[in-house]
Amino acid sequence: MAPRRPRSGSAGAAAQRGAFGDGGACAVRAGRPRGGGKMAAAAESGGGPSAPAAGEEEPPLGLDSLVEEAAATAAASAGFRLTAVRREPAVRLQHGVSGLEPLAWSEDHRVSVSTARSIAVLEQLSDVHSGGQEMVIHRTAVPAPGAACLLKVGPKKEVAECKEKFANSMDPTVSQTFMLDRVFNPEGKSLPPMRGFKYSSWSPLGCDANGRCLLAALTMDNRLTIHANLNRLQWVQLVDLTEIYGERLYEANYRLTKADTPRGELEDFSEFQRRHSMQTPVRMEWSGICTTQQVKHNNECRDVGSVLLAVLFENSNIAVWQFQLPFLGKESITSCNTIESGISSPSVLSWWEYEHNNRKMSGLIVGSAFGPVKILPVNLKAVKGYFTLRQPVVLWQEMDQLPVHSIKCIPLYHPYQKCSCSLVVAARGSYVFWCLLLISKAGLNVHNSHVTGLHSLPIVSMTADKQNGTVYTCSNDGKVRQLIPIFTDVALKFEHQLIKLSEVFGSVRTHGIAVSPCGAYLAVITTEGMTNGLHPVNKNYQVQFVTLKTFEEAAAQLLESSVQNLFRQVDLTDLVRWKILKDKHIPQFLQEALDKKIESCGSTYFWRFKLFLLRILYQSMQKAPSEVMWKPSHEDAKILISDSPGMGSTEDDQEEGTSKQASKQSLCDTGKGMDIDDTADDSLPQSSDIGGREPMEEKLLEIQAQIEAVEMHLTREHMKRVLGEVYLHTWITENTSIPTRGVCDFLMSDDGYDDRTARVSAPLCSGDLVLQVTSFTPFHNLKREHSLGRKENYNHVIPTKQLL
Repeated sequence: MAPRRPRSGSAGAAAQRGAFGDGGACAVRAGRPRGGGKMAAAAESGGGPSAPAAGEEEPPLGLDSLVEEAAATAAASAGFRLTAVRREPAVRLQHGVSGLEPLAWSEDHRVSVSTARSIAVLEQLSDVHSGGQEMVIHRTAVPAPGAACLLKVGPKKEVAECKEKFANSMDPTVSQTFMLDRVFNPEGKSLPPMRGFKYSSWSPLGCDANGRCLLAALTMDNRLTIHANLNRLQWVQLVDLTEIYGERLYEANYRLTKADTPRGELEDFSEFQRRHSMQTPVRMEWSGICTTQQVKHNNECRDVGSVLLAVLFENSNIAVWQFQLPFLGKESITSCNTIESGISSPSVLSWWEYEHNNRKMSGLIVGSAFGPVKILPVNLKAVKGYFTLRQPVVLWQEMDQLPVHSIKCIPLYHPYQKCSCSLVVAARGSYVFWCLLLISKAGLNVHNSHVTGLHSLPIVSMTADKQNGTVYTCSNDGKVRQLIPIFTDVALKFEHQLIKLSEVFGSVRTHGIAVSPCGAYLAVITTEGMTNGLHPVNKNYQVQFVTLKTFEEAAAQLLESSVQNLFRQVDLTDLVRWKILKDKHIPQFLQEALDKKIESCGSTYFWRFKLFLLRILYQSMQKAPSEVMWKPSHEDAKILISDSPGMGSTEDDQEEGTSKQASKQSLCDTGKGMDIDDTADDSLPQSSDIGGREPMEEKLLEIQAQIEAVEMHLTREHMKRVLGEVYLHTWITENTSIPTRGVCDFLMSDDGYDDRTARVSAPLCSGDLVLQVTSFTPFHNLKREHSLGRKENYNHVIPTKQLL
C-alpha cells in the first residue's frame, strides 16, 4: 500500500472529555497546515500538499508556477535570514554511523555519535588558556560489548533445545523466520555480527555522582545499558537494564500482572516470539528531574531527586524505570512499572511534560510506524506533586502509512492566551506534524496540522532548540530546514528557510543533526557527496559544526540569561571567545552593557563573565609558542651541563646565559603565529620594533591589572558568602576548620576597599569563630558543610589563590 499524504485540516482525533486529572472538559479544534507561501495556501484550501518549495528537486512545472513558488518562499523567509558559518575542527569518525538519530547533544555540552563499534563522545570545552581559534573538543568513547546479548526467555537448556527445533523445522514459515530474525540469533553464525549502537539518549543535568549527565545506550543486539563518565577519560557501565528486566519477567513467568492468564509453553513458536518482543527495546527517553521533599528523623526536610527512564518495546509495552539521584548503579533503582500502550508497530516515544498553575503534568508521546500518534498517561504514585492524564489523548489517528521517525516536545509560552503551552513536533516521511496543546478554562485544547514542502526526500533527523522552539530537520541530500514557530491568536504557524550545507561544506550527504543546548551551534554528520555525477569510492564520516547565532546574539543571550552559570552556556561563551580571539579586542557595546549590569545588580555572574572576557583578551594578545609545550627543551640540558661542578661557571655567566636564552625565546615567540601585518612590521629596524613592543607590553600589563582586580573582587565576594553561611548554620560536624577571623582580617586589610559586610563581621569574629568547609568551588555550585567552634591563639588568612 502506497503511503498517503496527510489530509490538511484534520484534527488528530477528538481528545476525550475529561482527559486530565481534574475532570475538566477537553475542546479539540482542527488546525490548518501552516507553512510559507504556496504550500500554506494550498493546504488551507483543503487539498493535499502540492509540491516542494522552491529550490528543491521536483517535476517540471510551468514558468508561472515556478515564479510564484520562488516569490512565496522568498516572502516567507524575508523576516529572518540565517547565515551558517563553518566552525573548525571537523572530527573524523573511525567507523560508520549506525542506528536512527545517531547524533545527540547533552545539556552538559557533550555530543554522542552512534557508530558501528562504539559511541564517540565529543565534549566541548571553554579553555581560557588556549590561544587557538578552533573549538576545544575532548574526545572519549563508549565501546560496544564484545559478547552478544541473549535475551532471557527461559532456562538455558530449554532455550537451546527450542532453537535447535525451530532451526530444523520442516515448516519453512518457522525455520526461515527463525533463521533470519537477528533478535533470535544475535551472534549471527553465518551472518555478520550485530555490532554497534542503535540509539543513545542523554539524561538531564545532575544525574550522576559528579552532577553531570548519564548516557543510556542501546546496542544493535538489544542490550540497554547506562554509562557514566566519572574520571573524564573512561566511561563506566553502571547497570544493564536488559538483564534486570529479563530476570523480572522470568520471575513473573512472563506475565505483566498476576491476573494475566498463563500463555503457552516455550516450545510454541508464537510464545517464543512473544517473550522476545517483550524484551526488545525500540527507543528510550529520559524525563526531567522530579524533586520531592523528604522528612528526616530530626524533622529536617531535604530535597530528594529522581529521574524516570521510559523504554519502548517491540510489543508496544513501555517500561518506566525510576532512579534515585545521584544514580550509582543497581542499588539506585527505585521501581519499574510496565504500561501497555496499545499501539501497533511502535517506532518512537518522547516525554510530554506540562506545567499549569504550578501543577506539573506528564505523559508519554508514542508514535507508530503506521502513522498514529498519541499521549499515554503515566501515573507517578511515588512522586508527590505530579499529575497525569486520566486517559490517552490521540493526536493523530489516521493509518496513512507515514512512519513517525522522531518526536520532540517543546514547552513554550503563548503570548496571546497568556498561558504556558506545549508544542509537539514529529517527523513523518518528508513532512513535519505539529500539535499545540494548552489548558484553558474549557479544558485541554489541541491544534494540529502538517508542514509540507520542506524536503523532497524523507527526513532522516530532527532536532529542536527548547529555548525558543526553533526546529531543524534534515534529509539525506544535504539540505537542512529551520522552522520558527510564530504564534497567532488561536494556534501558531511556521516560518521556514533552507540551509544548504553544500554552500558551507561543499557536496555532502547528511546522516544526522543536533543543536547545542543554547542554540549556538548545529552539529552535522556528513559524508562526501557526488562529484561530477559520481559517488565517492570511500565514505569518510565526519562530525562538523556550523554556527546558528551571531556574536551579538550570543553576547545578548549571555547578558540576559536566567541560568547565571557560564558552564551551562559553553556554546555561547565559545562564540564570544572566537570573536575576541579573531578581533583581539572586546567590542565596546559589550563592555558598556556588562558594566551597566554590574552597576545595576552586582551579581557575581557578571563579574565572572567580565573575568572570562579579560582572560580571553589577554590570551589573544599572546604570541603562539615557538615549540610544542610537551616537547623537552634541549637548551635546558645545555644549561644544566654548564651548571655542573668543575665547569667553573660563575653567577654572572649563569645570568648571561639565562638572558641569552630569554632573548632567543622572545624572538622565537614573536616570529611564530604572525599575521601578514606582523611580517611587514618585522622588516623594520630593530629600534622601531622595540618601540612597537612597548605599547603591547603596556596593554598586557593593563589587562593583567584588570584581571587581578576582578579576581580580588570575586575573592572578597566569596569570602563574604562564607561568612554569611557560618552565621546562619550552627550544625556541628568534625571536619577541617578555618577561622573566620583570618577571613575578616583579609577583608579589612585594604583600606581603600570600603566593605560594609567586613566591618559588620569583624566584631563577630573577635571570639575566634571557626568555619568548617569540606569543599569550596567559586565558579560552580557550592557543596559544603559548616560548623561553629573555637580555637585559641590561632589566626589564619586565606590566600586568594585558594579561593579562585
